[in-house]
Amino acid sequence: MTGRDAGAPLEPPPGESPVIVLVRPQLAENIGAVARAMANGGLFHLRLVAPRDGWPQDRAWRTASGADRILEAATEHATVAEAVADCHRVLATCPRPRHIIKPMRTARAAAEDLRQINGRGLRAAVLFGPERAGLDNDDMACADTLVRYPLNPAFMSLNLAQAVMVLAYEWWVAADGTEPRHLMTNETHVATKGELENFLTHLVAELDASGFLDNLPKRPGMVRNIRHLFQRGEVTEQELRTLHGVVRELARGRRENGRAP
Repeated sequence: MTGRDAGAPLEPPPGESPVIVLVRPQLAENIGAVARAMANGGLFHLRLVAPRDGWPQDRAWRTASGADRILEAATEHATVAEAVADCHRVLATCPRPRHIIKPMRTARAAAEDLRQINGRGLRAAVLFGPERAGLDNDDMACADTLVRYPLNPAFMSLNLAQAVMVLAYEWWVAADGTEPRHLMTNETHVATKGELENFLTHLVAELDASGFLDNLPKRPGMVRNIRHLFQRGEVTEQELRTLHGVVRELARGRRENGRAP
């Protein structure tokens, strides 16, 4: 019961990583979508507590988009207590406030906690409730920490896969080294100030030749404004080559039309 090509070559990361526990999931398609979300966030361990339609279900593979190995390794359990029996810490998602006194975490704080817990070699599970009603009080009694996402209070409805995706994303970025902001330059590089100065000299010379800067009292301010325009961001070497070509072609067209020099 696998995808056409057995799916992506997914495997559990080394050491401990969070166990995702779906409590009484109702639709196989949602289980498959959860596996897809887990794969995006580098999670692998999936446990199912009393799935309504039993397990396994072909329909889950159809929505997993290649996360087949997560589904193949998923285990089925009769109760929440059974599913988390080998875990040291248990977190439970809680979309609505309840009359329960437990530590509360956002998804980001929960991911940071999970990194720390797993880093100590301890196993942690995160409970997600049924699609319609979420976890009940008995389910949450098995947890030591609650997780609640800070979303629009007027509309906090997430489907099961979305809820897992939020946590999976936070888990991944908690240890990811991707720069939050950078300029994609591909095959070129950010131009040096010398390269930029060479272009500006070329541009101003042609503007003088075309008569654009003939108003001598205004010329210094106009030249400064042009310089500010190009100094404002990180122009690339390739972009400067293109601009050099633009200026050359404009100058050539002017000369061909008999406008000196």
